[in-house]
Amino acid sequence: MVGRDQPRRRSSEDAWIITAPMALVAVACATVVGLLADHPSGRWPQAALLLGLMVVAGLPLMTLVVRRQTVAVTLTELPLVLALFYLPPLSVVTIYTLTSLITHVRHRFAAPKVWFNVARAAAGTSLAVLVLQAFPPLQGVGPRTWLSIFAAVSMVMLVSITSVAAVHALLHGWPAGRGVLRSAKTVVLTAAINVSVGLIMLILLRSSWWSLLLLAALGSGLALVYRSYAQFFRQHRTLTDLYELTRAVVESGQSGTLADVLLGRVRALMQAEYATLWLPAQGRHPETLLTARIDDPGLLDMAPTPQAIRDKVRDVRRTVAVGHGVTTDGEFRAGLTQQRVKDAVVVPLRSGSVVIGTLEVANRLGDGNYFTSADIALVETVAAHAAVALENSRLVDRLRHDADHDTLTKLPNRRRVSAAVAEAVKIAAPGEVVALLLFDVDRLRQVNETLGHAAGDKILVEVAQRLRACAPSSALVGRAGGDEFLVTLRLESTEAALELAGQLREQIRDEMVFDALTLDVDTAVGVAVHPEHGSDAQALLQRVDLAATAAKSVPGNVQLYSPALESRSLRRLDLAGDLRRALEDDDLEVYFQPKVTLRDRRLVGVECLARWEHPAHGTVAPDDFVAVAEHTGQLGRLTEFVLRESLRRSRDWQHGKQSLAVAVNVAARSLTDQHFPSLVQELLEEYGVPPQRLTLEVTEAGVLDGTERPIPTLRRLRDLGVRLSVDDFGTGNSSLAQLRRLPVHEVKVDRSFVQGMATDPGDLAIVNAVVNLSQQFGLAVVAEGVESELTLELLQDIGCEIGQGFLFSRPLPYERLEAWFAAQVDPETIAVDELPRLRVVP
Repeated sequence: MVGRDQPRRRSSEDAWIITAPMALVAVACATVVGLLADHPSGRWPQAALLLGLMVVAGLPLMTLVVRRQTVAVTLTELPLVLALFYLPPLSVVTIYTLTSLITHVRHRFAAPKVWFNVARAAAGTSLAVLVLQAFPPLQGVGPRTWLSIFAAVSMVMLVSITSVAAVHALLHGWPAGRGVLRSAKTVVLTAAINVSVGLIMLILLRSSWWSLLLLAALGSGLALVYRSYAQFFRQHRTLTDLYELTRAVVESGQSGTLADVLLGRVRALMQAEYATLWLPAQGRHPETLLTARIDDPGLLDMAPTPQAIRDKVRDVRRTVAVGHGVTTDGEFRAGLTQQRVKDAVVVPLRSGSVVIGTLEVANRLGDGNYFTSADIALVETVAAHAAVALENSRLVDRLRHDADHDTLTKLPNRRRVSAAVAEAVKIAAPGEVVALLLFDVDRLRQVNETLGHAAGDKILVEVAQRLRACAPSSALVGRAGGDEFLVTLRLESTEAALELAGQLREQIRDEMVFDALTLDVDTAVGVAVHPEHGSDAQALLQRVDLAATAAKSVPGNVQLYSPALESRSLRRLDLAGDLRRALEDDDLEVYFQPKVTLRDRRLVGVECLARWEHPAHGTVAPDDFVAVAEHTGQLGRLTEFVLRESLRRSRDWQHGKQSLAVAVNVAARSLTDQHFPSLVQELLEEYGVPPQRLTLEVTEAGVLDGTERPIPTLRRLRDLGVRLSVDDFGTGNSSLAQLRRLPVHEVKVDRSFVQGMATDPGDLAIVNAVVNLSQQFGLAVVAEGVESELTLELLQDIGCEIGQGFLFSRPLPYERLEAWFAAQVDPETIAVDELPRLRVVP
């Protein structure tokens, strides 16, 4: 961007460097002609007539703007041909020079430009008549006369083009001079045509003066043709430039050079000295004020027009134009005059009904040129295209920003942080490590479930602000996802990384106040460093994640990564392939744990539990292989396996007239599978088990996740006749009132409360409340973990209906379940239409 302080430019006053030599050339050539010619001047009446014709013919038919100057295409060559033939040489110089003076004074050109053009005309015609003196005297209108007049007019054109190119090069540099020479082709071609037409007129006049009538008609027609051609040329050029501008704006919007391309093209299209783009501050985008000036290669951070004019355009949402003949608001004329701006057009940039900025052009090039109403319409058309391009450009920028930033906290997201870590590890700095600190916010899920997600979002925003404020300025703070924040920076050692992790944890764990509620928010921090813990970003991120998970169970909640942390993760990874083979080979088993009524100890059913005895690892905990199944896409096969085995055993149950009631644990992810109810129905029909004999147990977190996602699947299962149970109730922060909106039949109190109710009054109160409220809502209650007679008595006292636990039986394989049934159930109760009653309780 070009600043405001620019090197000094040459002003138009410096044109005397070219004007003075031309004046000397004019005087010298005229003197020589006066000495050589027999009659150097005279015939003034004819000269006055031709002077008038020259003034009329000097009206511009076509105007070409080169840099800051205007090159006009006229018909002055027509009367000049007649003057060269009929008038003495110095009379020709006089009337041609006077024509130039009258024309430029009438247009109120500046004095330096007037004298330059007068000197140019005088020098050109003086040299032309001098060249004409070198030829034989003009006799008749034959080819010799044609050649002489062509040579004379060529001198006028040569001096004109050369002087204009020289003054442009002097004032604006060599590129401007070359631009004049390139545009001279049109001028020379037009002059040649005009000379040819002038010679035809001369031939006609020599033939008969009555031809003046025909020539007048021809001249008028020729002028109209020229003007029509000029108008067509301008329209074609405008449409071409507008098309090129639109295409360039669209292409530049994707490359980030929109302002440069837009302003440069608009300034050239409108032949203006200035083109300015103004965009007020919006969101994260600061105010933009950029100006393209004709003599500057870059953009200026200023504008020639006052800010008030742009503010008014935004307020009134319409174009404001100030200038000769197009003024729509005169209050700015005085201010523009003070800024040496003769005219300006400021149009609004609209996005729908909202004005997002302004586009303006100022100072139409050429002393006699001003913006017209057609120019205003053209600028408004360009502004419409520009507004769309600017909105698209901001949209692309916003999408790029959003792709790398978290919407809630405005921090860089995991993608952006991963890229930064990848770049950081490429640069090896002796005595430094690249540290990654992963902050995991504790108990955020409980906050979401108790106070709502809005409160959880506030906590995340507050943690982000505290981290950003407390972290060193060289650190990149980002949100890794969910309740995790990542800080990465260069430090001198691993010990410094651990120290910084502890300091940041203490600084962000202060109390957070939401309305009238004060929360203590803590974090667990994992630490990993490069190159000790990994050579690439992916490995470092995976290992700092492991360290953060481990930090939740260590004093101080800060954990440095060590290879030992990977043992369980690697073990789970190793189990993935083995689990697939175990499902294919039926190596998994289903165990059954009885569910018993507590009042009269009748068997109401069994809970079916998957078990896996690995040939190398031994007994694999259900939490481990269920987690492996979820992460490897085998959860559906595992669930189907347990369902099939449970329903098969229920169908084959030989004790009593009814099939065995079975309960199967279902993962929360299965409730998001729209095909799961269909699978359950197919299996029930395949094994011939009544739907009411199947209970599906889902954890509290699975059905009360704060969304409505599980409800449609639960309703479809209920409509099938399947019983639904909420497992591990009490481990989250859900309330029984939330259960009322779910189509469930049963609540299972978590074993941690049941086992502690004999010694902890708090646990007893919780179980009592769950039982009483569940019964009021029409829900059955199952107590898990019944392991003592005292616990059984307490559950009976508070009215709990069903229990399961080691007091009755551990989970058993099917064969041992039948042996247990034979030993524990009173045979006399099997035949009657009642649930079998346990005879002995160990």
